[in-house]
Amino acid sequence: MTAKLFASLTAVAVLGLTTVASGQQPKFASIFNGKDLTGWKIPAGDNGHWKVVDGVIDYDAASEATGDKALWSDKSYGDFILRVDWRIKETPYTNPNVYIVRPDGSHKKDASGNDIRIPVPDSDSGIYLRGDGKSQVNIWNWPVGSGEVYGYRTDQKMPPVVRAAVTPSKHADRNIGEWNTFEITMRGSRLTVVLNGETVITNAELPGIKPAGPIALQHHGSKKGDVWTSPPSLVQFRNISIAELGSSAPKGSGGADAR
Repeated sequence: MTAKLFASLTAVAVLGLTTVASGQQPKFASIFNGKDLTGWKIPAGDNGHWKVVDGVIDYDAASEATGDKALWSDKSYGDFILRVDWRIKETPYTNPNVYIVRPDGSHKKDASGNDIRIPVPDSDSGIYLRGDGKSQVNIWNWPVGSGEVYGYRTDQKMPPVVRAAVTPSKHADRNIGEWNTFEITMRGSRLTVVLNGETVITNAELPGIKPAGPIALQHHGSKKGDVWTSPPSLVQFRNISIAELGSSAPKGSGGADAR
């Protein structure tokens, strides 16, 4: 065999291996065992409000922690596909200030140019990506639907194209009390969100997002006595799994609470 022929055959073999590798399905690993919160950082002083009930992560939005009340993954992630089931248990709080969000991410105005606000029975949670509340994929009962990235959509410093891209293209939420499924893909600074089989965010740019960081399940809501004063995170999560896409992220944690 000549050196030239050997080199050609080698190149073909390498190309074949590359093609096979690129065609492989991502390998998902569970990051919730269905029994306890191993692999997650429970907020200090929480006192049992984040817990596992009947195989799901259950939250009553009443954490007694004094600082960050979100539930953070022990591990950090860079590029990944995250799959998670979630449901809103109930909506005991009526939010009087819900915006009507237009497809470009702006708010619908009245005849005087003021934002129109409507009352909506509401609960509020979400999933922080890469350790930052700004890059949160929202879970709530707003007309715009879950899956939006509130921190980017409402940032007036962001270009219009960025704000429009993080606004859901459709409302794909199921009814309150029913299970929903997110598939969240992060590649570099690009985000795609599929909700219940419907793509609601497509390859949206998140300028300035960290290259890696932990995932968090968001806390939201507060009470005055027995009365909710903001939309609570009365949510449950199950079947949480992740496929890392060639990134090797160091361990880490932390991030501020955000809407």
